[in-house]
Amino acid sequence: MTNRYAWAQRGDINAFFGLMIDNVAVMIFLLTLITSANPASDGHFSRDFVFTQMIPGTALGVVLGDLVYTWLAFRLARRKGHSDVTAMPLGLDTPSTIAVGALVLLPSLKHGMQAHGYNHEHAMFFAWHVGAMLLVMIGVCKSIVAPLGTAVRKWVPRAGLLGSLAGIALALIALVPLWEDIVAIPLVGLVTLIAILVTLVAHHPLPGRIPGALAVVILGMALYWSFALLGPSLGVPLLPMPEHQAAAAWRLPEFLPEFSRNWPWWQRVFAHAMTLMPVMLPFALATVVGGIDCTESAAAAGDEYDTRSILWTEGLASVVAGLFGGVIQTTPYIGQPAYKVMGGRAAYTLATALFIGVAGGLGWFAHLFEWLPQVACFPVLVFVGLEIGAQSFRATPTRHYAALALAMLPALACLATIPLDMALGTREPDAASKILTLRCLSNGFIITSLLWASALAAILDRQMFRAAAYLGVAAICSLVGVIHSPLTPAVIGWPWDVYARMPQTADVLCQSPYHWAGGYLLAAVVVMVIGWTSRHDRV
Repeated sequence: MTNRYAWAQRGDINAFFGLMIDNVAVMIFLLTLITSANPASDGHFSRDFVFTQMIPGTALGVVLGDLVYTWLAFRLARRKGHSDVTAMPLGLDTPSTIAVGALVLLPSLKHGMQAHGYNHEHAMFFAWHVGAMLLVMIGVCKSIVAPLGTAVRKWVPRAGLLGSLAGIALALIALVPLWEDIVAIPLVGLVTLIAILVTLVAHHPLPGRIPGALAVVILGMALYWSFALLGPSLGVPLLPMPEHQAAAAWRLPEFLPEFSRNWPWWQRVFAHAMTLMPVMLPFALATVVGGIDCTESAAAAGDEYDTRSILWTEGLASVVAGLFGGVIQTTPYIGQPAYKVMGGRAAYTLATALFIGVAGGLGWFAHLFEWLPQVACFPVLVFVGLEIGAQSFRATPTRHYAALALAMLPALACLATIPLDMALGTREPDAASKILTLRCLSNGFIITSLLWASALAAILDRQMFRAAAYLGVAAICSLVGVIHSPLTPAVIGWPWDVYARMPQTADVLCQSPYHWAGGYLLAAVVVMVIGWTSRHDRV
């Protein structure tokens, strides 16, 4: 007897917020990576251009992919007669977002101005077209390779395929947001980071089964805007004052292909895209392998999807996204078994497709990003980086660990160039505060590593009050400069003496010993509250 498919359940609400926030965080990350707060900057894209030209097509890929995965869930439920089939989640690929932003779009913008003599406006169109055409090309490659996905896994050692991803995950996906946005505002960032570790890494349940990603974003927004309002009234800088940036006005994107462009234009776009194919092709192959792994994990959870259908969907979704101006490839997300445990079925992927499609097509993201602080949602990227890094080691034979570590070194080298470029004045106007944040993160790093690892180990062991004690020790250490000292050289001293020696600017003062200690104490309070409520629920 065939059971009726219960395609919409209460658990779809939790699953929807988790999948939706993951996709939104990736788009915010791309926006932050390739735009500049200075409208006159010729080295970056304008926010208006990204919102109106790149985001709609990128969102369309998510819409198409999640709609197909929703239909595949219905088909599987009908074929197997199961009532609890969970759809495969699809979203934007985080590692390739780093690559397309830093290694494709920004260099192509510079190439357009220097090699072809375009003004900034035309150079943005050139770089966008290069990124979109490259997405079409790698989407075609993924579609061709899809039937050979299993063979690719056999031909390429996992250490070679996953090593670079592990390096990117830890050095760029996790550390760059941690450095540039999260710990730059310790009063908010440390709290949201610890909350992510508790909810998503340790899978600690929240009261009422509130999805962890949603709870962290709400907590981060509440803290951020509370401190933003409280700071001026107290006359004390609690966090850097948010810069109001006018939201982009909605207009119909100039979808590819633009027939008004002449043939020589497209020849130059195609030629430059071809030179960048070796950069992006490994990321395309990695999503193919990742899609196979995701399909296998779904099968282990009881939902046996056809591997070729999963891979062809992500390839064709990338092609369609590129044809309509998207620049980020789509991929099946790791975690279908987790969504199944949440109680998700097929409604969560359908809801994600509808939300991302409507918000991207009508320009809602411009308003959403204006009020959603990066420090509230970027801890999700830290979780993604940790998960990819951990998965890389779990999936690699122990005898290949040295090869995996070796493959991570180029990504670490890329990371080292970021503060160097800032010091040379080629990246951001607030380089001083960014370098100070990196210095605070590195000063006393041995003790910081010990305390962070001890706190997370306690959280994973469900010893929440012990974890809070480690965070309390970190607060004391940061208050006197044992860790996170903002001075050069790092010194141990009373916080008021250190505060007086710091440059008296808001973005720098927000990383004082008082702010670091306050952030750790707030994080300890959050951990204790979660520990107390979960223990109360068990009773």
